[in-house]
Amino acid sequence: MAMNLLHRWLCASRLWRGHMRDDVLPWALDGIDLGAATLEIGPGYGANIPTLLGRTSRLTALEIDEELAARLRERAGDAVTVIGGDGAAMSLPDAEFTAVVCFTMLHHVPTTALQDALFAEAFRVLRPGGVFAGSDGRPSAGFALIHLGDTYNPVRPDGLPARLAAAGFTDIAVDIRGPNQRFRARKR
Repeated sequence: MAMNLLHRWLCASRLWRGHMRDDVLPWALDGIDLGAATLEIGPGYGANIPTLLGRTSRLTALEIDEELAARLRERAGDAVTVIGGDGAAMSLPDAEFTAVVCFTMLHHVPTTALQDALFAEAFRVLRPGGVFAGSDGRPSAGFALIHLGDTYNPVRPDGLPARLAAAGFTDIAVDIRGPNQRFRARKR
């Protein structure tokens, strides 16, 4: 995953944490019960951790960038289990979590095949009845512009339901609000 300097600065900023806390997460998680054990794939700088800790008993964060994972371990302490690893090839047990979430990170997964592998892995680590939910930006010229020099592979909302269904999910919903999309799906 590559991120340009401006993007890194923004994602580590108080401004971004506030945006995620006040705008993105309330919408993305509206009506979602995360249950007792939640996995966040791709937490990056950890902007979502305080909100998620208020909605689940046990939070695990899986971060591919080992430097960011180390930073999260230091900042979160015992409140969160931080694991270094790839969401497309998790070393986690089957049916471990009541919810799997990811926010504004899918567009950093470099290929559609790896995104689909991430969806399949999310399905695998969910318990029956568990929810997979999250959000991301929608493809646009502006979204592409802020990702100059980044890994940028946006997910098209019109194709996302079929891709989630191919991973095994049911009860799939994809909603659009301005430049963003949210998704939610269940494992039967």
